[in-house]
Amino acid sequence: MIIKKRTVPLELQLLKSNRARKKVPEKIEHQIITLEKGFIGETIFDQRMESLSLDSLTINDLLLETNRAHYQIDSLLISPPKIHIFEVKNFEGDFIVKGDQWKSLSTGKEIKNPLLQLSRSTSLLRQLLQQLGSNLTVEGHLIFINPEFYLYEAPPNLPIVFQPQLNRFIRSLNAQSSKIYDTHHTLAKKLLSIHIKKSPFSLLPAYDFDELEKGILCGECWNGFMEIGNQHKLKCPKCNKWEDKETAIIRCIEEFEHLFPHMKITVSTIFDWCQVIKSKKTIRKILSKRYKLIQFGRSSFYVKL
Repeated sequence: MIIKKRTVPLELQLLKSNRARKKVPEKIEHQIITLEKGFIGETIFDQRMESLSLDSLTINDLLLETNRAHYQIDSLLISPPKIHIFEVKNFEGDFIVKGDQWKSLSTGKEIKNPLLQLSRSTSLLRQLLQQLGSNLTVEGHLIFINPEFYLYEAPPNLPIVFQPQLNRFIRSLNAQSSKIYDTHHTLAKKLLSIHIKKSPFSLLPAYDFDELEKGILCGECWNGFMEIGNQHKLKCPKCNKWEDKETAIIRCIEEFEHLFPHMKITVSTIFDWCQVIKSKKTIRKILSKRYKLIQFGRSSFYVKL
């Protein structure tokens, strides 16, 4: 059972919003590519794990803090025998490992050892479980999901699952006899309650409202600004995606909230932000459905219900 589904990381959403609305440096482009590649790898892993029949609870994208140390868990599986942590990597190319050193064979450059990251997360989660009064053991797995990845000279005892081994690994999990109890559900709820929504690792460029290009971004390609298609729908000129007008406006308002959490939501501001919508009455009607109006005369604004 999936307790927390995977969603597009907020950092990636904000970076793509910035890229679509203003020119960004090459460093940001590289950051977007890296985040997108990682997210694609994680979603592929999720699809492969759909064949898991083990009675278990899955929590994706879990950000925790233990003893003032933050750590991200790509996927966490709670089962009666133990808790499994999955660190998913979408690396491609040839690499070699010598002790704690990992290097790319094509560039010769050393990369950060992903096993150290997995070991850190596993250790910190064990400490957290002790604090929560849970005696479940924790086992970490480093998943290389890309079939174009190869690691030379890797000792066979490393907690690594390569893409060709994944089906066999899932079958080994399915072979376990297990039954989830209330204690496991209670633990899952507790972990969700302490999940940190805003990542301290996010690296966002500086931006302000006035410098960003206004309009409703296409939710499909994130590259085009929607245009009026007909009375009820908008159309993206880049990918030809059609979308219900109200759905597109709501998405645009949510994007505004993420980009400018400290700005007040007003009819005039959202009217300016959406650009393509020519009626403030339409904006006001949609805001009234999902937000509460806080009345202060001309300074009135909306907050989420």
